[in-house]
Amino acid sequence: MLRTYRINGEEIDSLELKILLITKGINIPSDEVYERFGNTHRLSSFRDPATCNCLLLPDNTVVHIWNAGPCSPFTIGIAESGNAYLAYDGHFVTEVGFPPKTQFYKQYTSKGIPFSMIAVLQGLDVLSFPYLWPCEYAQSGFPCQFCYTGAYTEELARNGKLEFLSPTPQDVAEVVNYAVNTEKLASYVQITGGSTMNPRAECHIVSDMLRAIDDLAGLDNISGEVLVYTSPPSDPMVLDEVFLAGADRIACDMEIWDEELFKRICPGKARFAGRERQLNALVHIAKRHGRNKACSAFVIGLEPVESFLSGAEYLASRGIVPLPSIWMPMGKAVLRVTEAPGLPYYRQVRDGLAEIYERYQCEPPGSTGFNVCLCRDTWNNRNDILRRKKYHNEGT
Repeated sequence: MLRTYRINGEEIDSLELKILLITKGINIPSDEVYERFGNTHRLSSFRDPATCNCLLLPDNTVVHIWNAGPCSPFTIGIAESGNAYLAYDGHFVTEVGFPPKTQFYKQYTSKGIPFSMIAVLQGLDVLSFPYLWPCEYAQSGFPCQFCYTGAYTEELARNGKLEFLSPTPQDVAEVVNYAVNTEKLASYVQITGGSTMNPRAECHIVSDMLRAIDDLAGLDNISGEVLVYTSPPSDPMVLDEVFLAGADRIACDMEIWDEELFKRICPGKARFAGRERQLNALVHIAKRHGRNKACSAFVIGLEPVESFLSGAEYLASRGIVPLPSIWMPMGKAVLRVTEAPGLPYYRQVRDGLAEIYERYQCEPPGSTGFNVCLCRDTWNNRNDILRRKKYHNEGT
């Protein structure tokens, strides 16, 4: 059951608190917090861009930490008990925790590449490769407006600078082997790169990575799942190779359901891939490999609630899992908007998604949840969410 907290006299639950923390950021005004917990937990200085810090609410809800500085009303401090606590406008909200200490970010591949340049740890059990190769849409001047890595890639290309060298399948396999077998940190693996103009070649690269992981680490040793994100090929049967190589699920991200907003916010995906190709790929996976094997991420906070839920319903009814990721503004404008919508918007998203997940038994990947996504949190707590919604509706 979700824990509840009071902020400004209003009762909110853990998912609502997660949304507020992600959309507004957190102010960690003192290095003392990093010094106190960095030696015993997985918490590195915010000045280190390679880290993927997160905190744990009392019910183990995972929340991404981005240090927004003084502009955020949320702060993290150290209580007299020695534990970390979260405050809102100086008022205590709850004690919080952090994942256990790890040596992961101190490791290097056999070729000398730091793990931190290849992968990050999310939550309690997820190893994520977030950007294994550059986004060619961004290099062509058409990044998604909300994407920070895409904007960085576009800037490098504009200035004639080379992107970092993409890791080899062997590099990826060594990282997985350490996280899964040496420190036993990960039960779930996510493989992601930038969008490419040649999805067929992209699928071949990912398949090589999966085979290298199996040879070194053993895919059977990954107790959860391997989720692969890839660009949608014109011939969706190419995706079958990725499943054959060992993927448990494949995601082709639509990002925005509203077609006009999609064209404006994701100009590269609209121009070089297109909605029809994305849908064809997702439907092929669901028909060929079964329900819940195809996924599509959406960035929520950038289109009307009704639009997102309409898309989520459309996909889920066809056996495709919609994965909502909370938009982190972080000062970057999308269609000239720099502020995320308020809690009423996200409550409608969460409640509607819980109904869709339950109706179609549409189970997202993961176990305890991801840093910025609402998918697994909503699935895990769907009965509680739906019970509260029914109680609220009957009460009004």
